[in-house]
Amino acid sequence: ATWRPAFLVNVPIGPLLIILVPRLVPADEPRATRRLDFAGLAVATSAVFLFVLPLVLGRELGWPVWCFLCMALGLLLAAAFVPLERQVAARGGDPLLNFAVLRAPGIGSGISTLTCMQIAYGGFLFVFTLHLEAGLGDGALRAGLTYIPMSATFGLLGFYWRKLPARLHHVLGPVGLALCTVGYLGIAVAMRSGGQGAPLMWAALVVTGAGFGLSAAPVLTQALLRVPLARAADASGVLTTTVQLNQVIGVALFGTLFLSVADGAAAGTRAQASAAALSTTGVWLALLALLGVAAGIALSRTVHNAHSQGEKGSS
Repeated sequence: ATWRPAFLVNVPIGPLLIILVPRLVPADEPRATRRLDFAGLAVATSAVFLFVLPLVLGRELGWPVWCFLCMALGLLLAAAFVPLERQVAARGGDPLLNFAVLRAPGIGSGISTLTCMQIAYGGFLFVFTLHLEAGLGDGALRAGLTYIPMSATFGLLGFYWRKLPARLHHVLGPVGLALCTVGYLGIAVAMRSGGQGAPLMWAALVVTGAGFGLSAAPVLTQALLRVPLARAADASGVLTTTVQLNQVIGVALFGTLFLSVADGAAAGTRAQASAAALSTTGVWLALLALLGVAAGIALSRTVHNAHSQGEKGSS
């Protein structure tokens, strides 16, 4: 048995939605006349593909030369994307990404915060699952159930964060990432002895989930706070790409670190080597989350200033 057939559940759902959506969902009236930037789309898609594919396959294949060549070419295409889009805008066309959106207050610090958050998040999910399944020998079901404390706090706080006093909303990003930092360090300490670290590990998972719940949605929301409505689509695309791309980077970066430490561990059982690797990786995850705290503080100041100006304007 293997887990891959689980994705087949999506096959009947897709055709069903194709049939039902046109009949049940009212169509939107066209409100814009933007033309699709095919050149920008081709360059952006190729750049992301050439950069992401080696990150996904590189470690498994032993990092052959073509992986580095693809990533270099992807970075070159990403660099070429900038002047291409500016040329489209200068000609009066509709660029795939209007870089004017990056001048909106909060976007830069929001992207920086999301980058730290999502690289750490993607890396943690990958290495912790590797530890559970490859290190401890847990099956897929037991490994999945281990995430329940983290998922529960993530879901609850992610859903109810708006219930907190509004005067605290601007600090939720850095506070959440600070909790993630504590959670990663807790996991690092719990695994330092090479055991399963059960009590401290469970507590660290709860704290980490709480950190994500308090930071993920608020950071996305606050990064868009000062974006003009006309640039909302551009900003949304940038933030979505930031989230997805950095999760892949986190898997590749911290996955490589975890596996390298595990392979080079001193004599011991597989579980002990895996725990030692997770402990080392947890420290680096915590440092990255701490860097996210700094970026989150900058975003928090932008949001606080925006609210202060709004209150002055209404008085």
